[in-house]
Amino acid sequence: MATTEVTVDRRAESHKAIQRLVDHRTEMLALYGELAAHRPFKEYPPLNELLQKFCQSLIDYTADAHLRLYRFIDSKNERRATMLDAAKCVYPKIAESTDKILDFNDLYDSLEQENDLDKLEKELSRLGEMLADRIELEDQLIEVLCAPREE
Repeated sequence: MATTEVTVDRRAESHKAIQRLVDHRTEMLALYGELAAHRPFKEYPPLNELLQKFCQSLIDYTADAHLRLYRFIDSKNERRATMLDAAKCVYPKIAESTDKILDFNDLYDSLEQENDLDKLEKELSRLGEMLADRIELEDQLIEVLCAPREE
């Protein structure tokens, strides 16, 4: 297989992976909106189920982002200076947001534990702001990743 064909195949795979990431992100954001629409939060089973579904989607999206986008950085196979520079700037902030996502999930992912609905509105709002920042950072990486390679 010629080098050009390998590059085209890799680029096509990268685009598919990014599209799957964006699809997961869109699903998670839709559930976020659905959950936020239930304000003020009151204890009832459908809210707990929706909260659990949102948490699962949030974790799936976060894991997918690491598998599909950040593995290019972590694997040390990326050689493009523009990608490495973007990653150096963006990746630590994204890693920090991952910790916050995991903290939110730990608080609200279980139907068995008593979810503190009094704090949920504030926590969900904080999470939404953080997700907006994270998505902006991810989009910066995606833009660099999808940019034509310099020969």
